Amino acid sequence: MAVRTDVPAVVALLSDDTLGATREGADALESYFAAFDAMQAEGANHLIVGVGDGAVVASYQLTFITGLSLKATRRAQVESVRVAAPLRNAGIGALLMADAEARAREAGCGLIQLTTNRARSDAHRFYDRLGYEPSHLGYKKALG
Repeated sequence: MAVRTDVPAVVALLSDDTLGATREGADALESYFAAFDAMQAEGANHLIVGVGDGAVVASYQLTFITGLSLKATRRAQVESVRVAAPLRNAGIGALLMADAEARAREAGCGLIQLTTNRARSDAHRFYDRLGYEPSHLGYKKALG
């Protein structure tokens, strides 16, 4: 599990790709710290980090959702899976997803889900290899 002091390193991971470079940034660290604090208070919303040589080199967010659909199947939502650029294609992403699946099972989830940007074709191949199916079409709307 991440601790508050990991937030700047996670923001750096989020910023380190084509899409993240345009929408993330260390100039808003106070917002990220506030979001981390809110996640901690929620209890079912977790930031997980991978550490190598004393530094954060990977991260993902895992949220547990209890609902009524699918006969009240509890689900896990995975977001923002990131691995430091020099370590990509070394199996770390697969380890992150295996960790997410284990945590989801432990939390009583019968389903794990994620969304990925249409532009992330490498990510699509990665999730396909891990057995994830592109079963839904997602929509977003900015609320101003």
